[in-house]
Amino acid sequence: MGTFKIQTKRLLLRRFTERDASAAYGNWTSDEKVTEFLRWPTHKSIDITKSIISDWVNSYKNVDFYQWAIVFIEYGDEPIGTISVVDNNEKLSIVHIGYCIGSKWWNRGVTSEAFSGIIPFLFDEVKVNRIESQHDPNNPNSGKVMTKCGLKYEGTLRQADFSNKGIVDASMYSLLASEYYATK
Repeated sequence: MGTFKIQTKRLLLRRFTERDASAAYGNWTSDEKVTEFLRWPTHKSIDITKSIISDWVNSYKNVDFYQWAIVFIEYGDEPIGTISVVDNNEKLSIVHIGYCIGSKWWNRGVTSEAFSGIIPFLFDEVKVNRIESQHDPNNPNSGKVMTKCGLKYEGTLRQADFSNKGIVDASMYSLLASEYYATK
């Protein structure tokens, strides 16, 4: 289906545009606190952010591309982070979710609200069977987001991922369509 606009109580999840590069760079891509546990390095120049956002904008033509800008409506139309399907296993109908927001918006429930906002879309519209996500055990707040969104902790895979810290463990969480529909 591709990336559709989704609105929650406080957020607008929308497609990126080329004009979002400056806000993205200022709000999270240049923030070393944000990238500490991520796979991509902190952007050292806005040109890197511009290039990546340009790639995302061009990828919106693909029906299996899901990349949302997280906009805190209270602040206007400026994105403060992103949430996306970072891996899509069509054979098993699994999507893997990745997210990040600028550190000045941490601990306000923004990421949980964004993640909760895409779950109904992915189950009801895209018709996935499993939504999963993972985090480095040294970043427990990311796991709290997953739990708050209804994902269940499955276990920790030893040295099964990498980040800016090197090879790391991966704590895995998931939510199945059957569990989602049982709570509706």
